[in-house]
Amino acid sequence: VYPYPHVDQILPLMASGAFLPYLDVPFQHSHPAVLKRMKRPANGEKNLERLQRWREACPEIVIRSTFIAGFPGETEAEFEHLLGFMQEAQIDRAGCFAYSAVHGATANDLPGMLPIDVREERRARFMAVAESVSAAKLQRRVGATMQVLIDSAPALGRKGGVGRSYADAPEIDGSVKLLPPQKASKTLKVGEFTRVKVVGTQGHDLVGQPI
Repeated sequence: VYPYPHVDQILPLMASGAFLPYLDVPFQHSHPAVLKRMKRPANGEKNLERLQRWREACPEIVIRSTFIAGFPGETEAEFEHLLGFMQEAQIDRAGCFAYSAVHGATANDLPGMLPIDVREERRARFMAVAESVSAAKLQRRVGATMQVLIDSAPALGRKGGVGRSYADAPEIDGSVKLLPPQKASKTLKVGEFTRVKVVGTQGHDLVGQPI
């Protein structure tokens, strides 16, 4: 969804459990000048205010977003603004693309096309910040219990398995690595839900013990 004001209306439904508290919001950038060149709504400051409102309304909400590094005309100062936004916004899951020309796009005609090595270097710098934020957020989940949808469970889970919490969209987010159940009577079946206690992290994933 785009960061328009009407998104605020679904937050109470997420807080009540009617909807999963997960939003994929393509912020794209934070600097007003870059967003204007992109013809995107809002700006970084307004989006920070939105994120604060959303988290106040639904503390469990998970935010995914995508960004573009090296958009035509992006200055180093504008890119640093984006890095600062990422630190302050604390986006749970973030991806970033180095700008590349798209056939027929009006952005192709903008001045200030950056060299590909600059675009890729900025993308890498952004992802280093994003991964640091994500890792810290995952670490804070250690010790918590959560419901997990089981995606795979060899031998009925006696060797563990893999699942996803509400914070994990298929294919693009991490997962929950499931340890073998401690109780001999406990089985894990694909497509079913199970409660787990988060006991650690592994890269972009959590490690959970079925309970």
